[in-house]
Amino acid sequence: MESINRMAVELVDEALDFADELNVTPYELDSGATVLDFGVEVDGGVEAGVLLAEIQTAGLATITTRTGRVDGAPVPHVELSTDHPGVALLCSQKAGWELDFEFYDGLGSGPARALVGQETEFEAVGYYDEFDLTVLAVESIDLPDERVASHVADLAGVEESGVFLPTFALGSISGSVAAGARAPESAVWQLFEAGYDPDDVLSVSGSAPVAPVGYDESEAMARTNDALAYGGEVHLTVARDDEDAFEAIISTAGEEFGEPFAEIFAAHDWDFEALPESVFGPAAVTVDVVDGPTYRFGERNETLLAESFGF
Repeated sequence: MESINRMAVELVDEALDFADELNVTPYELDSGATVLDFGVEVDGGVEAGVLLAEIQTAGLATITTRTGRVDGAPVPHVELSTDHPGVALLCSQKAGWELDFEFYDGLGSGPARALVGQETEFEAVGYYDEFDLTVLAVESIDLPDERVASHVADLAGVEESGVFLPTFALGSISGSVAAGARAPESAVWQLFEAGYDPDDVLSVSGSAPVAPVGYDESEAMARTNDALAYGGEVHLTVARDDEDAFEAIISTAGEEFGEPFAEIFAAHDWDFEALPESVFGPAAVTVDVVDGPTYRFGERNETLLAESFGF
């Protein structure tokens, strides 16, 4: 497979070429690193959010939007499909790079992770990247500075001038779209956590509603989790049967808590690590086993979605 960082850089070039149309603002740091504001000091937009999700999956996924319904009300939905779920979702889109410093707080996703390759997903998938440019999408309420770019360059093994940092707040239009595009990733991640070999996941498609935008990051975190756990729907085609692992894909948030994530998070003092990992899956999943049975688990919870979205 071609370098996923190379493919992501090509998408970043598209964002730079059409920055005005996308409502994206690029900044070049003194080191030559490039920060692209997708939704921190600007609002971004739906198209910017789609391109951001494409960058996060390194061009290995098809991402579209449509108008669906939540409790009878028209609501935008984002859909993602990929025939490379291991690389595109686990080795790229997953937000697995913590940027936790005294001077900055953020969460990184994208193909830069594949240049470091320290997470267990990379060994399981058997993919590691080599390239002289890199892209790390950063979820933060602040734009990265030279120190963040230097950190990324050091770990990824590239020059600082070769670092591209598309950055967005979750409480932006772009952030809400990109979050909704994570429904398939959440399913594949839950399957991986259940011990299923990601190489046996052949193709994944999924959708989720785009949560209403709020500029409060805590509110945005809660609503985007509601969109996935109560509104995310995923279809997987797999090569090996494992009913127990398939049943573990869906979120248990409704069963265990039965309330929107704003209330769940508040009850746990916003300590996400205090929550069971099982709550962070999609609401519903269908699994087709090649030359085998088809399984269906879970369903959307329109009541909790409507409550979360303020209907």
